[in-house]
Amino acid sequence: MDQLLCSPAIAAGLTKVEARIRRLSGSSALPAINAGAGHVVAAGGKRLRPAMTLAASLALGKTPDRRVITAAACIELIHAGSLVHDDLIDRASERRGARTLNAELGDGKALVIGDFMLARAGLAAIVNLSRPVAEVLAAAVVQLAEGQYLETVGLFDTGRTRESALRSITGKTAALFRASCLVAAVCAHAPAEDRARMATYGEKFGLIFQVLDDLLDLTATSAQLGKPTGNDLRQGVYSLPLLMSGIDLGGLGPSMTDEQVTEVLREVRESRMTADTIAYCRGLAADAVAALPVIHDPETATLLYGLPSAYVDHVERLTGLTIAG
Repeated sequence: MDQLLCSPAIAAGLTKVEARIRRLSGSSALPAINAGAGHVVAAGGKRLRPAMTLAASLALGKTPDRRVITAAACIELIHAGSLVHDDLIDRASERRGARTLNAELGDGKALVIGDFMLARAGLAAIVNLSRPVAEVLAAAVVQLAEGQYLETVGLFDTGRTRESALRSITGKTAALFRASCLVAAVCAHAPAEDRARMATYGEKFGLIFQVLDDLLDLTATSAQLGKPTGNDLRQGVYSLPLLMSGIDLGGLGPSMTDEQVTEVLREVRESRMTADTIAYCRGLAADAVAALPVIHDPETATLLYGLPSAYVDHVERLTGLTIAG
């Protein structure tokens, strides 16, 4: 992932994307909304989704122009707005070391600012880009909402299936990665087959990203995560890795004590969960690479072909260190 973000061409593009994000997030007629949205985007993040938009554009032979930069900024603005809503749902008070909007301003104001960010991205797409790009972004927002809803209604469901968990994360996470790559293909006027291939690549990587994030919640240390481990367990989100562990979920529930959470974490770490999850993600990585269209630029080809496996390798090293420690 670091190789992607450190690529000179992508790093240069991300500088422009960052400026565009700040202009869009500060475009309300109400200064208080601009301040709130600015607080969210200034909190940082790796900007992985817009980086993938830039990489996909280069892969399709199109140097990122103003339209691609704007599309990438819209993707990140949607991501940031969805995080505001996630924090509301989770009642989170901190994200990336900063206080959340709901903790700072209250739920009502945070909700409206999150709505503004989603709507502003859509408006920028339809005014500055094209209807097809706006349709891709709107479809992604619909899938984000559906995926998050499926997770919400499945909280503390000890009968949750792997298929249900996969459907949820396909919507709440993979859909926006899919859109990240697809908007680049649309801006490049790529053939239908190449659009479909880039979209599949983005979706498969998005699944890898979320599944491994869920794995780290169960296996990493608090120092590695920057937050307490087992948050999903406490909140009743029974993730795909947990379901792959094969442990009995009957003892889980909203009244679990910290001691019980610790015991469940010990049990899943001693199971085959980590190995099975890593193997599952390697299969997704192979599917992602197989989906890619022909890429003529050697540097971009190396980045996109190597990204899925490199990210799996990175998390496998983290889990290995955790197990050894």
